[in-house]
Amino acid sequence: MIRVFIVAPSAVSRAGLRSMLAEAGFEAIGSVHDLAALDEALLETEPDVLLVDGMHDAGEAERGGLAIADITDQAPVVLLADQADQAQVAQAFRNGVRAVLPREISTPQLQAALQAVAAGLIVMHPVEVGAFLATPASSAAEIAPLAEPLTKRESEVLQMLGSGLGNKEIAARLHISDHTAKFHVASILGKLSASTRAEAVAIGIRRGLLLL
Repeated sequence: MIRVFIVAPSAVSRAGLRSMLAEAGFEAIGSVHDLAALDEALLETEPDVLLVDGMHDAGEAERGGLAIADITDQAPVVLLADQADQAQVAQAFRNGVRAVLPREISTPQLQAALQAVAAGLIVMHPVEVGAFLATPASSAAEIAPLAEPLTKRESEVLQMLGSGLGNKEIAARLHISDHTAKFHVASILGKLSASTRAEAVAIGIRRGLLLL
């Protein structure tokens, strides 16, 4: 059973999400009202997915709490938000969020999204896809070439990052040591000027280096 931890600002929201999770067959292992409280709670729980209600932008950190980017390396994050613009959604994915969904999402849709994210996939609701398509994307010709291209092995590792694999899983797939897998990931991040694995995947997709 997929174990989900809830972050929602109001008791009503938390109760509603717990009810949806129970209906969908998931285990809600805990809940807090904001990201600052989550920091301590994660020391005692090991959720498979974090379900966060609210965009929680950089201002959160300025108020002494945490930002989304601070927690995406601890568990996959599914973000519920009012309809956001393309820039906000893009920033959420760059920060490592695995899914951006509208607050009014149905129980079957939430169930499918949580299962996909727990399996290592990235999920986007049709509403958010529309926001991306409404803004013309830069053509491949407008993207400056990499100063140093990825090697064949690094391209393989990038594809595995896109599938949500960790370093140990990558090492096992390629029959290399964990240290070598970690080295390849670090090299990919450096060549793509990415600060996180999720950002490397996003850049790889944008450059046509990664097929999903």
